[in-house]
Amino acid sequence: MPPLMKLTAITLDCADPLGLAAFYQQATGLEPHPKSDAEFAGVTCEDGLFIGFQRVDGYRAPRWPGQEVPQQLHLCFAVADLDEAEAELLALGAGRPDDQPDEAGWRVLTDPAGHPFCVVVKS
Repeated sequence: MPPLMKLTAITLDCADPLGLAAFYQQATGLEPHPKSDAEFAGVTCEDGLFIGFQRVDGYRAPRWPGQEVPQQLHLCFAVADLDEAEAELLALGAGRPDDQPDEAGWRVLTDPAGHPFCVVVKS
């Protein structure tokens, strides 16, 4: 049976869609969506997958690892070198929570809006 659905977009809430889209564009090299604006912005993968960022009034950033404001979801990205990727992402504005469950295997970082994401060495 062919799949009923195909994933085409992932959208994250945030306070600053253009700023968050710029972070992910710089971090991943993905193309910014040409219709991005202050209310809704995004980047597009080569295969057409869209990562969107929508402005939410009163946005509250998730807290890793606590659940006072749950993370709701997180993204994982493959990298060639953990230390190098972490340094470059921090320079772009990512944050680094103190809680790192497996620092040798993967790193938990946060984007400028507070969403946790992981970087993992390509296997």
